[in-house]
Amino acid sequence: MNNGESPASYLVSSQGQYAQAALASGTAACTLCGGRGERLVDLGGVPCMARCRCQKVPDRIALFNKAKIPARHGKASFESFDKDLPDAMPGFLAAYRWVKAFQPGQPNRGLVLHGAVGRGKTHLLAAMLRELVFQHGVQVRFVEFTHLLAALKQGFEHGQGQGSTLDPLADVEVLAIDELGKGRNTEWELAVVDELISRRYNGMKTVVATTNYAPGVETGAQANLSLEGVQQSLGDRVGDRTFSRLMEMVDFQWVQGEDFRGS
Repeated sequence: MNNGESPASYLVSSQGQYAQAALASGTAACTLCGGRGERLVDLGGVPCMARCRCQKVPDRIALFNKAKIPARHGKASFESFDKDLPDAMPGFLAAYRWVKAFQPGQPNRGLVLHGAVGRGKTHLLAAMLRELVFQHGVQVRFVEFTHLLAALKQGFEHGQGQGSTLDPLADVEVLAIDELGKGRNTEWELAVVDELISRRYNGMKTVVATTNYAPGVETGAQANLSLEGVQQSLGDRVGDRTFSRLMEMVDFQWVQGEDFRGS
């Protein structure tokens, strides 16, 4: 039953660096509020103006547009993920089930997708955010780790402290970190990821992420080398303190399959 509301749909397009959503053209005005977005309702015998239900989709479009999902992945969804690639299903199911179990407004355990490049980890991450926004109205934010570092450096050049960049990422309900552990692994970079994860840990905020590094404590292996055959772990890339907190905050899912970019 329509209940007087006009059904609204949205379209996603690329607007420069980020994906942006907008109401589909031809969306009819709501018959309850006449397109004003608010209407008179009765609350316990007291008439008052309230936001109309027709604003649900526009409000969620606004949330999506603030998420800063890269334009390349703006249309990523669970439906568009190539589940027919060999061994792709376990990673897909883990991401899909995580979203379905998510409880808005409650502490939620996060999820880190790890695996080799080209397995669709970022596609799944963007699909998770899209679902959280449009199905649950959750405030989310996407950030690629090396881009975060670049933004911090740019802020320093303009006399801005680290807080102006990290504060919004620390406070958002769900933070998605793409390419966790990427970078030169300097002391400053380790301090940045430590501060960000620590603030979200203390605030009981949800983290989802992708990484090319398998979960594990520091091994001592060096970048692009191995120590007696041991490859670098996520602990090597973020430090044992941060990795320990991640272990308490998230589950890890190995995303397998073929490199879809070469398929």
